[in-house]
Amino acid sequence: MTRTSAPVAAPATGAWEGLVTTALLGTDRRTPPGTGPGPEAPVALLDAAAVETVRRRAGLRPARAAERPQPAPEDPRPPLPQAAARRLAILLADRPGASGGGRRGTAPDLTELLPQWLTAANARGFAPPPQLLPALLDAARGRTDLRPAALEFAGPRALWLARLNPDWRFALRSTPGGGAAVPHLDDADSIRQLWQEGLFAERVALLSALRSREPAAARDLLATTWATERAEDRLMFLDSLRAGLGADDEPFLEQALADRSRNVRATAAELLSALPGSALAARMALRAEACVAIDHMRPTRPAQDVPATGSSVATPTITVEAPHECDPGMERDGVVAKAPAGRGERSWWFGQLVEAAPLGTWSRRLGGRTPREIVALPVTDDWQGELHAAWCRAAVRQRDAEWSRALLGEPSAPEAGGPGAVSLAERAKLLGTLGAAERAEWVAGFIATHGLSEAFQLLGVCAVPWAPPLGRAVVDALNIARDAGSYPWSFSGVMGLAERCLDPSEAGRLDALLAVPDEPENASPGAGGYWAEAFQRLVTTLRLRAAMTEELNTA
Repeated sequence: MTRTSAPVAAPATGAWEGLVTTALLGTDRRTPPGTGPGPEAPVALLDAAAVETVRRRAGLRPARAAERPQPAPEDPRPPLPQAAARRLAILLADRPGASGGGRRGTAPDLTELLPQWLTAANARGFAPPPQLLPALLDAARGRTDLRPAALEFAGPRALWLARLNPDWRFALRSTPGGGAAVPHLDDADSIRQLWQEGLFAERVALLSALRSREPAAARDLLATTWATERAEDRLMFLDSLRAGLGADDEPFLEQALADRSRNVRATAAELLSALPGSALAARMALRAEACVAIDHMRPTRPAQDVPATGSSVATPTITVEAPHECDPGMERDGVVAKAPAGRGERSWWFGQLVEAAPLGTWSRRLGGRTPREIVALPVTDDWQGELHAAWCRAAVRQRDAEWSRALLGEPSAPEAGGPGAVSLAERAKLLGTLGAAERAEWVAGFIATHGLSEAFQLLGVCAVPWAPPLGRAVVDALNIARDAGSYPWSFSGVMGLAERCLDPSEAGRLDALLAVPDEPENASPGAGGYWAEAFQRLVTTLRLRAAMTEELNTA
């Protein structure tokens, strides 16, 4: 059967757009060019569209064929055991916030276990299943805290994929140099060329890699272009010298004290003050010593339980005379002249001097006393807080464990802050200078005396899994809070931390806590049920973590 249609008019400029408009409006309201209203108008529209389609396609010029991407690099690491691969797929399929809020119930939070699983897999040197790489990159895209471990586990294929998918470009930014290979140390020409011509991220990667293997060579390479670098780049490059910092870096850092950028000068001064034998440390020691002295004649009142004898007791006391000005020499050595809002200038300058002075200064200055004896001395005129806070910062900067112990004090002391620490953040930093076992023992003693209300930040600096004394202290404190009918939601943060950090071997010891306890009269309504759920979730999570470890250990 044949059909006839109205003749199709020759296409004009913009014909396709006109046909699309006609189709949208309908041929009852608008007819195709060269066709009148009537039943033939729709047929004419289709015929015109067909002709125009052929014309448009015939007018296209063939595009140059794109180069096929290079194959993904091989990953030489051994593959995951099958059970561990299935576990990873389950962890990646879970999404945060799926519960919609409210009570969590007894199910483990898989999103919180993924970082721990990645750390364990990286420690064993496994390679991921290729089919799970997209989900792994999607997870890392949504969680910046996950990226370092996820990209280490994903390996070189993550960078290959990131170059093909804009959604995963963060992998190129998060990996110094975007995966560019660092030249061999013996290839001086390639190193020099990459340093002079490479992108900023590639140069940072080169400097960091070189610093970890040949600190002096990295510093010498930086010196070749230091004068021509931008201020923000100089700051980043200078920060890389923290790794392997030593006395040989002092001449370069001394030159950086005269830098045009205040931030560069401050960083150089901080690095020099971390070298107790540096000239800057000696200059700061002289300035700090001039501000602090021992007064052997200052009388103190006798204790209340000692009968008065009519005379005062002379006790050695630390006296403080803060600097009256911030001279150019102090500014050159990194002292910031302008005090923050709410701080007095003299106390601001004084704190910076004490912080930068070598801690060995004070035993010599204060009669050969030990750090613990020095911290115990009274300080005149309300200067104790400022002086001890500066000593805390110095102990953290110089990684001095003896001073950290003195400033922390005994964990069982009535004062939760210790003799010198002024805040939880300060105590956490001081604990970071101690070994893992000592750190855990101190925090366990703190919890046993002061409970969990102030311990959350301190728990965050303890090694995972928690040492047995620390784990027992946390569980005992949670049990005490449960038996007292305490408001359960106030301990949810510590309970979540315990799920990730408690040693899985502790699961069996918690079975006695799974029952719903009898609620005291003053307990929060429903608290017993919540505590039972929380302990059940804790036990389930610990056993799941044990299973994850076993799966990774099964070849």
